[in-house]
Amino acid sequence: MLIVAKDRSFPAHFTKNLNFGTQTIFFRMRTKLVAGNWKMNTTPEEGQKLASEVVNMVKDELNREVQVVLAPPFTHLHQVSRLIGDAKHISLAAQNVSEHEKGAYTGEISVGMLKAVGVKWVILGHSERREFFKESNQQLAKKLDAVLAGGLQPIFCCGEPLEIREKEDQNGYVQRQLEESLFHLSEEQMRKVVIAYEPIWAIGTGKTASDDQAQEMHAHIRQQLAGKWGQNLANEIRILYGGSVKPDNAKSLFAKPDVDGGLVGGASLKSRDFMDIIKGAV
Repeated sequence: MLIVAKDRSFPAHFTKNLNFGTQTIFFRMRTKLVAGNWKMNTTPEEGQKLASEVVNMVKDELNREVQVVLAPPFTHLHQVSRLIGDAKHISLAAQNVSEHEKGAYTGEISVGMLKAVGVKWVILGHSERREFFKESNQQLAKKLDAVLAGGLQPIFCCGEPLEIREKEDQNGYVQRQLEESLFHLSEEQMRKVVIAYEPIWAIGTGKTASDDQAQEMHAHIRQQLAGKWGQNLANEIRILYGGSVKPDNAKSLFAKPDVDGGLVGGASLKSRDFMDIIKGAV
């Protein structure tokens, strides 16, 4: 459905068709998405309990269209996939993947292996992968290619460390991440990508970017997408916020017009907290 409107200040997450002189721009509804990244936490038994709690809460309490994604450790993927089953609104993600299809890459996991256990999404470029495992923008471009070629959807992470924020170079820093990892993609490929902005200085620190800081960066990211692929595509791409998202700040963050949900870390390990964050996207 398209809603025709002439108000240029109409929020970007609504569907509309705007006429700017000879140019028509379409704004499509972006479904909110909340992803829980469990990182290297929980045993398989603990993960099964947590996933079961979340699945049941979503079934009982979520009555609006919000996509929920669970990203447990590799060792839990098969059993969590079975728990999710055909549950509405919930799907499964991996926290990482190899750029290689197969071969002598000890300890790595391929896209094909993930698909075989029911994975639909892959988190790529999380700041911890960049920092501790030295993943570069160039390597992440190859991983994106592998994920998209294999029919999975990437959640591509970007964001600046504290020293870059203090120098007020965060816009340029994030722009380079986007250009070096995403800008080789076609429009068709890009439509399958979800972006997660994670200010590194806010991850696991208890600090959170203010609602306005998050909106400012999300709008900047969308502007870069528009410059590369056009405004129509930019308006379709979901941009999540990740950085100490909690039940008490989720609703105000998610209310910002360019914030389309969250990539949640520590709070996703508590089913009640995670569900309250999900409900903040409603």
